[in-house]
Amino acid sequence: MRKIFGLVAVGLAIAGTVTLHFASQAKVNQPVSVSDAAVELASVTSEKEEKQRNSLSVTSVTPSVATSIDEMERFQQVMQEAIDQNLHDLPMGEMIQDLAQRFLGTPYKAGLLDQSKAESLVVTLKGFDCVLFIETVLAIARGVAVQDYSYDTFSDRLRDQRYENGEIDGYCSRLHYFSAWVQDNQKRGTVKNIAPELEGVPLKKTLNFMSNHRQSYPQLANDDANYQCIVEMEAELEGLTVDYIPTNQIRRVYSQLQPGDIIGVATNIAGLDVTHTGLVYRQPDGNIGFIHASPAGEVTIARDLQGYVGNVRNAIGILVARPVDPRQI
Repeated sequence: MRKIFGLVAVGLAIAGTVTLHFASQAKVNQPVSVSDAAVELASVTSEKEEKQRNSLSVTSVTPSVATSIDEMERFQQVMQEAIDQNLHDLPMGEMIQDLAQRFLGTPYKAGLLDQSKAESLVVTLKGFDCVLFIETVLAIARGVAVQDYSYDTFSDRLRDQRYENGEIDGYCSRLHYFSAWVQDNQKRGTVKNIAPELEGVPLKKTLNFMSNHRQSYPQLANDDANYQCIVEMEAELEGLTVDYIPTNQIRRVYSQLQPGDIIGVATNIAGLDVTHTGLVYRQPDGNIGFIHASPAGEVTIARDLQGYVGNVRNAIGILVARPVDPRQI
């Protein structure tokens, strides 16, 4: 979803650790029109709020983090809004949805994690592929839930979510397949795979898309060590089983979905599990939509989840993972 790109000749544009995006998807739902108004930061008066505000000042940034002043300012703005609006009082799912909405209109950008030959933690809040979007929102929400508004722990949470066992050890340590991402994050108590509870059906796939499309990946095309590592990683996933909800049954589980649930769009493409990711978005009328970084251009909302998935080429259904509330651990 994060780095399965390049196959323009066959109509593919892949981004994200594992997600494969199509350059031309069949008709997709029109996004909800949402105004993007600037938010003026309120003054802080209470001692508690002052302490929280001070926690936003970043005195050091982990050396392995690729960031910028603009990104830092955007992070501080989001966190200050979370403080001012007491988002930590919300249930986890509602908090995630609220935070996700703050990035509506943010440009879709592919390949952000692969601009450097050396693997490092890339942090971005001003451009996302579909996986970067869900990872960023989840990492922010995990901090807000426990009233931890520091940039350093935010970047630590991103690293924890993105890499196997939460550790950066080269390109191969990145969780390149969504199924592996869910399994690894579930193992460490970050998310829970709820598809079995939703009476999903097994997704029986051999995950080998990356090794079978080596030339589409700059880090694999001319690097035998990386390539061999990916081959070995895929072999280790051979016994990984995941369940998915078939497209025509998605509405059946609407009542069991929560805002902020993580969605992976399952595919029938050989060697691949998921082609796109996003978050459940509960509409004011109770209908279940889908907020995501769309390859069509920006973070947007599709009004109906099943309708959206039904119009994604080669889609067969959804995988579902629920973020774990750190306040309940």
